[in-house]
Amino acid sequence: MTLSDQRSARPQLPPPPPRRPPRRRPVYAPLSAGQVFLRGVLVSVSVLVLVFLINLLVVSHITHFAAQQQLRDTYRAQLAAGTAPVSEGDFEDHLLADGAPVALLSIPQLGIDEVVSEGTTAGVLMHGPGHRRDTVLPGQAGVSVVMGRTAAFGGPFGRLQTLQPGETFTVRTGQGEQEFEVLGVRYAGDPTPPAPVKGESRLILMSARGAPYLPSGVAYLDARATGDAEPTGARQTTTMTLPPQAKALATDMTTVWALVFALQFLVIAEFVAVWSYRRVGWQKTWVVFAPVLLLGSVFVSDQVIRLLPNLL
Repeated sequence: MTLSDQRSARPQLPPPPPRRPPRRRPVYAPLSAGQVFLRGVLVSVSVLVLVFLINLLVVSHITHFAAQQQLRDTYRAQLAAGTAPVSEGDFEDHLLADGAPVALLSIPQLGIDEVVSEGTTAGVLMHGPGHRRDTVLPGQAGVSVVMGRTAAFGGPFGRLQTLQPGETFTVRTGQGEQEFEVLGVRYAGDPTPPAPVKGESRLILMSARGAPYLPSGVAYLDARATGDAEPTGARQTTTMTLPPQAKALATDMTTVWALVFALQFLVIAEFVAVWSYRRVGWQKTWVVFAPVLLLGSVFVSDQVIRLLPNLL
């Protein structure tokens, strides 16, 4: 068999498929400074919304837990030293600052074991339940009011409305521990319980009603002390002088200036990032300005949360 015969006897391979011409990538004109800035603004807004949701839904609960640990350590030390406040002033008769611990609230049925702070503004209720300044402390003769959030920042009063009449819970103050019996839960328009008699201690726990993060009103849980009431401490704040931001479902507008500065910081950082992008490219700009813009977004979202209803 000749060489040509051997070659002809080999199986013939199919011809290779025709090569496709390489795709030409579309060439776009470079973005103008205005387009770069607009793109940056859209990215910043998206990041801001995402940071806001993470802060409200996740970080707020961690913040509440850490704040409660610090408040508990402080208040236990005051109880041990006998310096826990029993009025609106501290042991040295100075007006209590917003956020100072004044009581320990324990409702085992709901898993509530919270330190109650003085004040009911949005900033105070980020750390846990707050005592309304124009009312007596829990366990003292008269009516005491404690507010708490239902969803964000631990949502300590989220299941408050499930308590049934006759159930009991305790509150510990600098005057000792008092047991309270639940009278019932009411809403706006419902009849209120009879006024307390002389020397009786009442407690009203207030939270928001409605879907989580969408409050539609206020829920009131009325309770009365089962033991003798303690003496009433001096109060400087009255119902007439109670700040508007300390009322139920109020927003705190006193820190709007901080929100304005945070937004200014974010806008200025965006302008500088656009300038850097045009000068040194996106890689170096990303490395330098991504943490700055993220920090500004966290700053803004924290201030926006303070403008939400304090019982959220």
